[in-house]
Amino acid sequence: MTIQSLQHAIIKTEGALLAFAFLLSAFLLSAQSNEIGVSIVSKSFNPATLLWYNAPATKWEEALPVGNGRLGAMVFGKAGEERVQLNENTYWTGGPYSTVVKDGYHVLPQIQKLVFEGKYLEAHNLFGRNLMGYPVEQQKYQSLANLHLFFEDQETVSDYKRWLDLATAITGVEYMVNTITYRREVFSSAPHQTIVMRLTANKQGSISFKANLRGVRNQAHSNYATDYFRMDPVGNDGLAVTGKSADYMGIEGTLKYEARIKVVPEGGSIKINGVDLMVQNANAVTIYFAAATNFLNYKDVSGDQHARVENYLQKISGKTFEEIKSASIADYQKIFNRVSLKLPVTGNSFLSTDQRMGSIQNAADPSLAALSYNFGRYILISSSRQGSEPANLQRIWNDDMNPAWDSKYTTNINTEMNYWPVESSNLSECAEPLFHLIKDVADQGSQVAKEHYGARGWVLHQNTDLWRVAAPMDGPTWGTFTVGGAWLCTHLWEHYQYTRNLSFLKDAYPLMEGTVQFFMDFLIPHPNGKWLVTNPSTSPENFPDGGGNKPYFDEVTAGYREGTTICAGSSIDMQILYDLFGYYVEAANVLGKSDAFIQKVREAREKLVPPQIGSNGSLQEWADDWKSLEKNHRHFSHLYGLYPGKVLVDKMTPALKESYKKVLEERGDGAAGWSRAWKMALWARLQDGDRANKIFKGYLKEQSCKQLIALCGKAPQVDGTLGVSAAITEMLLQSHEGFINLLPALPAEWSDGLFKGVCVRGAFELAFQWKDRKVTDLSITSKAGEICRIKANVSVAFNGKRISVRKTKEGITEFNTQKGNQYVVTFENAKR
Repeated sequence: MTIQSLQHAIIKTEGALLAFAFLLSAFLLSAQSNEIGVSIVSKSFNPATLLWYNAPATKWEEALPVGNGRLGAMVFGKAGEERVQLNENTYWTGGPYSTVVKDGYHVLPQIQKLVFEGKYLEAHNLFGRNLMGYPVEQQKYQSLANLHLFFEDQETVSDYKRWLDLATAITGVEYMVNTITYRREVFSSAPHQTIVMRLTANKQGSISFKANLRGVRNQAHSNYATDYFRMDPVGNDGLAVTGKSADYMGIEGTLKYEARIKVVPEGGSIKINGVDLMVQNANAVTIYFAAATNFLNYKDVSGDQHARVENYLQKISGKTFEEIKSASIADYQKIFNRVSLKLPVTGNSFLSTDQRMGSIQNAADPSLAALSYNFGRYILISSSRQGSEPANLQRIWNDDMNPAWDSKYTTNINTEMNYWPVESSNLSECAEPLFHLIKDVADQGSQVAKEHYGARGWVLHQNTDLWRVAAPMDGPTWGTFTVGGAWLCTHLWEHYQYTRNLSFLKDAYPLMEGTVQFFMDFLIPHPNGKWLVTNPSTSPENFPDGGGNKPYFDEVTAGYREGTTICAGSSIDMQILYDLFGYYVEAANVLGKSDAFIQKVREAREKLVPPQIGSNGSLQEWADDWKSLEKNHRHFSHLYGLYPGKVLVDKMTPALKESYKKVLEERGDGAAGWSRAWKMALWARLQDGDRANKIFKGYLKEQSCKQLIALCGKAPQVDGTLGVSAAITEMLLQSHEGFINLLPALPAEWSDGLFKGVCVRGAFELAFQWKDRKVTDLSITSKAGEICRIKANVSVAFNGKRISVRKTKEGITEFNTQKGNQYVVTFENAKR
């Protein structure tokens, strides 16, 4: 054999080995997605962790979300033209700004006098002229870009499937064209801060497409919008969009962004033609998406967006797709796998998710509730990670340059609801962005307290945005909600309750004290001489029939309103402050603090307006016995103290309990998605699981997108999604009364189940199982060494040996624990 012939033989052998290596790699890479496709056909998947569909999304509301806290994508799963809509969490309109109006506090006494005199419209107008922030509105969360992939000769496909696997945080699509099966996977990697798409086929050389990365501009404002962008090629394997945020409400758009794709084909060819990138006859293709803005914090936009993108892409350079995918899955599962919820599976549980949402209306499918619970945890992990911005109305999934309610942080219910499940579902670190927001907003909040109210401390009203403005906004109808920051601060105490993290409490205490200081200055004696009340006040977005309310033209909003919401001492104000003042005093005790101010807070707490039953037997929403002008109003503000708060639980009497139920009956089981989630949790606190389950089914039918993102009317929002997760926990487990209460509101359909890894106050992690509605197994892990209390007659063992327990006349069993130990609980009586 000549040297030349030997070289040819070696080259031929190497080629065969390379071909074999490719086939093996392709097999391994597609195995997982292929397994999902097979499991859908064979009905062998876990119906509590897989969403799947037999058709692509026809609109944005049907696309499937992926996210890493900072970057989000909605994947349509189309054949001929795929669209992936993209978001970055700091891309908003405007730039750093302030809405503080100086010296507004001079008018406050006159406003308060008018309110106490019942001259509500006069007070409303005076507030609008002097105490509203300026600009009156705030900035908007924006859509970033769209990636379009155009495939030839894919008009007719068969065996179509698309899915979102909550177990791995990967969405996929699979379909056949002629004899070729095409697959795509998309995920958003937290470790590598990129969105990754992988295209494969079961035949070499079969992948060809044209890619186009497009910017987004405010078409509704196209004649004067300033959110310009450029689309450019990058080398011979990439595309980029660069642009700036829009000027809005007189605030200059100072955010700059860069979004870029890098395309890595295996085999075939790649070329750039203007702003189009073409891949021909590849065996497989990986597309990496990176994006960044120049945002550093709410006061500083001096970052370098281009350098950031370069850095993200540099970090994946030299890494294989398998390495990036494995790291992403491992990072996600480290958090997601902490908790497992299993509920009964039926034949309908294996239908496509949209079909399940319809069939559950007539046939039981408890596992769909488990899927909804897991989807909520998935959304929170995907949208609120350490270092990211917190979850707003749509979080990192928004394709509208004028999103509903600007996709802001609405703090009269929605932002708080986003974080209702964070502690119980073992996702404590996902609350870090919320805590960061509270710290940030206290900055302008302290200026608003001083200039608008002449008070110490800090205050936040019913909304804020990326720039952490804190003054009243939208108009006096909404702006007189002063307890937004106070409500957020209850989450600080809840985090401590679930974790017993003393260093966290030390850091949080000044924030709690700051908002308490504001209200100690803002509270004013009621003319009856008995109460301290907030004035002006409001019960969110609800118009009372008192004070001669009637439609009128509001000069601030330039439109007709049903009347005014302004009042003194709304029930939600009083309940939030009662809880907050109590939490603050408890925190002071834990930290060993004692001074005259703390004692004054104790005294003021007892002067807040107590829960009152109105003339019709329902709990009063206002200090006066007024009714709502709107039938079936969506908010349940005056039931805050039942859930998520405590005051209505602590003060509950048989008569008050009936008044809570009457409110729920009066307003019905309908309304927006977040409202239904709240109703589920409220009925769970009242221990009516079947009613909560009925509302859940109505939510799926009328106020949920097909991929389980909640609706607020017609607008997608994540609040209801996350609220449902919290409500499902509340149906199965409660700890707000100082003890563990298992299955307090179990629906009849959820007769058997398992809940593992769920957390309760006192820093305990539980794993329990039930059959025929009775708990059969329970283990409790102590994370902080606290005394554990459980509402049941039980014995407790550690390492196989029974330990001493104490039993109270109220039916509570309590026992001492040591940090890190796991205790096995045995029920002494068969009846639960």
